[in-house]
Amino acid sequence: MKKNYLITPGPTPVPPEVSAKEGLPILHHRTSEFGVIFSQVIEDLKYVFQTKHDVLMTAGSGTGALESAVANLLSPGDKALVVSTGVFGDRYKKICDAYGINALYIREPEGEIAVPAKIEEALKKNPDIKVVFVTHTETSTGVVNPIEAIGKIVVKTPAVLAVDSVSGLGGQDLQTDNWHCDVVCSGSQKGLMTAPGLAIVSVAPKAWPLVEASKSPRFYFDWRKMKKSIADKETPFTPPVTIVVAQAEALRLIKQEGLQNVFARHTWLAQATRAGVQAMGLKLFAKVPCDVLTSITVPEGLNGKAIVKRLREEYGVSIAGGQVDLEGKIVRLAHMGYMERFDVIIALSALEMMLYELGHKVELGKGVGAAEKIFLDKSKAPAAAAKAPQPAGVH
Repeated sequence: MKKNYLITPGPTPVPPEVSAKEGLPILHHRTSEFGVIFSQVIEDLKYVFQTKHDVLMTAGSGTGALESAVANLLSPGDKALVVSTGVFGDRYKKICDAYGINALYIREPEGEIAVPAKIEEALKKNPDIKVVFVTHTETSTGVVNPIEAIGKIVVKTPAVLAVDSVSGLGGQDLQTDNWHCDVVCSGSQKGLMTAPGLAIVSVAPKAWPLVEASKSPRFYFDWRKMKKSIADKETPFTPPVTIVVAQAEALRLIKQEGLQNVFARHTWLAQATRAGVQAMGLKLFAKVPCDVLTSITVPEGLNGKAIVKRLREEYGVSIAGGQVDLEGKIVRLAHMGYMERFDVIIALSALEMMLYELGHKVELGKGVGAAEKIFLDKSKAPAAAAKAPQPAGVH
């Protein structure tokens, strides 16, 4: 018998209470019963986004949310600034290109973070930039970008700040309103602890004039339709009803734990993971690591793709490898959403054994032991550790 463990940056493990909701009899989406659930989800999402402004939701993935931002905020020929620190920042550029947007491009080296001063300089030189696109937690490299500092710069200009927080929302602090994030894009399958299927965006008042002025082709992803339908407690088109119901339960669990406690738990898991990785003699890849994922440089002579494949096939532990230029060069351990101490212990122990089998010089138990010391240190434990979700287990 082999159990499977999901230690990937999306989809992530789903709490059993949330999975159970998907097995309930399906509701019709034009009924008052569904309307109540839908409205509650919207309000609870505002809590997670830390915003008082509009939150829109439709069927789609996180990338659908990103595309909807480009389609609704810009017209062909408009100027935008894309600030990329990895694969997902690059995705913003590709979407802009598909919509005929004149996208200026700041690309930082892999493992580095966005530099606010470069953004400030670009905005001064190009006052006609309408939107600045940046990623919150860039999980292709494992960095967290300085969104608060970037927000302080963009708010002084006519430009709108659009943030990809597909992987960060619900795991890494993002104060949408306080940090002047005019648009934040996310999805249901990561920190929000639900199956893939929901594309979610928050939209501040500064962004709506651009939405009204946009001449980009849009129908299904038209934010104006979405905003109008929310008043009627429904979506413009058929939503993934069962996923919305499941998302309601996941949001209930997040509120029960408390958002600040959720952030503290993710920081705790990240600290333990990194202590374990470094105790094995491995190097962290990200210069400023995020709390939802740890990226690790693959030791010389080993292949990251082979490590990922063997961990999944022989140990039942799914982690992520590097993407594009980093393929085979790094591996990535997620600790986001429905994860707790023993998810980290399982991931580290499997990685230790795999490296040992591959002939890498590693002392068995050393990485796990370092993580355990973090977990046993009461000064490092979040106040609500006792209330944190239990291990992901079988899924």
